[in-house]
Amino acid sequence: MYIAQAYKFKHDAWRYVVGTIIVFLIGWQFLGMIPLIVVSFFQAENLPEFLIASESAFASLFPVKSNLYLLLILLTFIGGFIALIFVIKYIHRETLTQLTTSRKKIDWGRFFFGFGLIAALSIVTTVFDFYLNPENYIVQFELIPFLIMFVIVVVLIPIQTSFEEYFFRGYLMQGIGITAKNKWVPLLITSVVFGGLHFFNPEVEKIGNIAMIYYIGTGFFLGIITLMDEGMELSLGFHAGTNLIIALLVTADWTVFQTNSILLDLSDPGAGIEVVLPVFILYPLLLAIMAWKYKWTHWREKLFGKISPPDELITIED
Repeated sequence: MYIAQAYKFKHDAWRYVVGTIIVFLIGWQFLGMIPLIVVSFFQAENLPEFLIASESAFASLFPVKSNLYLLLILLTFIGGFIALIFVIKYIHRETLTQLTTSRKKIDWGRFFFGFGLIAALSIVTTVFDFYLNPENYIVQFELIPFLIMFVIVVVLIPIQTSFEEYFFRGYLMQGIGITAKNKWVPLLITSVVFGGLHFFNPEVEKIGNIAMIYYIGTGFFLGIITLMDEGMELSLGFHAGTNLIIALLVTADWTVFQTNSILLDLSDPGAGIEVVLPVFILYPLLLAIMAWKYKWTHWREKLFGKISPPDELITIED
């Protein structure tokens, strides 16, 4: 039902191609990057330094754990989000609520359940590991930098994670789904592409390509809960909770989020438990909890079934 409801709106294949170009290239990678490029240009001492820094998203022009750099990076997603809202409204004649869920209105209880579940789990496991292996952490809490960072991430990380969810689990999931006329193809493509976009994250360079198992596995997890729950509320909350806790509670010198968090993780990451535990143990456990709470059934149909315009859906003619 979630994917099939795209038939209610203007859903020609060309609209999704044009929409993807507008969202990804124009909104996110062009308009969203303007503040970062402008500030970085004035940060650089000369043009060669600016050009060299552009190869690493200008991170070398800013101090480590710079709140300004964090702000500029997160602002890029606003451009993408605005472009996405424009595309669904004017190209597809769809509302954000209809892209979010197959329910009549957004179920915020589901959002906060997904958020709270991963937030509580992350806090408990981090505190447990801190007391079990205190030598792996430094308490780096500084009130003023932390408060500035807190405001930045509380406002902008939900926008960043929501943009990614709406684009992958929402827009592309629906567009690819009604084109392929099944559910497993959009689940596969959106998960692999979502994971692939994380290939240049510093975690991959530090751990190795095997880290992609985590990113692609996370894409599958978020896609599965979207399809099983017939809406994005759980994935929106889960993604926001994950990134917020990472930014606020603990960071490391080799992670994508270099923030003024409470803790600094000094441990040397391996390519074993850090990759295997979430994908093959934690995510199945979380799926079981969500399935029990929301009484999910018909797994095969919801994940691998065919898609066709339901009789009760009125297709908007072009």
